Amino acid sequence: MEVRYNLENFDEIFNWENFFKQSETFKNNKPFKFELIEEVMKRDFYEKLYETFPEYDESNGWETSTSYSKNQMFRGWGEIDSGQYAEEVEDPRVSPEWNKFYRFLHSKEFIDNVRKFSGIPVNKLKTFRFVLYHKGGFQLPHIHNEGPSTLIIFFYFSKGWQKGDAGGTYFASDTDESKILVEAYNLDNTMGLFQDGPRAAHGVRYITKDVKRKAIQIYLEEYNEKSGWSGKGFDAPKGTIEL
Repeated sequence: MEVRYNLENFDEIFNWENFFKQSETFKNNKPFKFELIEEVMKRDFYEKLYETFPEYDESNGWETSTSYSKNQMFRGWGEIDSGQYAEEVEDPRVSPEWNKFYRFLHSKEFIDNVRKFSGIPVNKLKTFRFVLYHKGGFQLPHIHNEGPSTLIIFFYFSKGWQKGDAGGTYFASDTDESKILVEAYNLDNTMGLFQDGPRAAHGVRYITKDVKRKAIQIYLEEYNEKSGWSGKGFDAPKGTIEL
């Protein structure tokens, strides 16, 4: 079912004041643009998403990626593969709040404000995935470098994280954990985002505690009906991307 999202009221979802406070920091961070923003959603709506975050179940679309470079679980939206274009459709397997949040991520309100915040000419949601890390989960530092008009965004849904605990995404000056610039420790209603590019190193340290790190990851990118996505290796609007 196609979603009609632009006329919907999303006032209950996002804390735009907290979001825009970090705009200049994001724009001025080096060697690439990145930022972590706490209390980015209005708390009541966030708690509904937190309480209904989909549980890991292989029969419910979840997959596991285990290799030398990462160990994580993930699933896409509805029947859409997590590396394919995130179409504007409902997912009957998740809560009404999650469906509303998904519509919000596609909305003109969200995309216009992220573009204003970042100064990056994004105009369309490209991909969406739920991501879950358990004990033993990790992702080595890496760089995608899809293109300069790509924003990679995380929303975290985990409580009780302690400062110094592994599991939150870190941003680094190089593909080496000794080069970490900042790491997310407050994973309760926090957003992380960065501009993709040749210096945009990020990863997740190896988790040693018996915890679950729940998050979603989305790509926003510039899209043109004639030329397609600005990022490389992804046909418009269909295609697959390694996340």
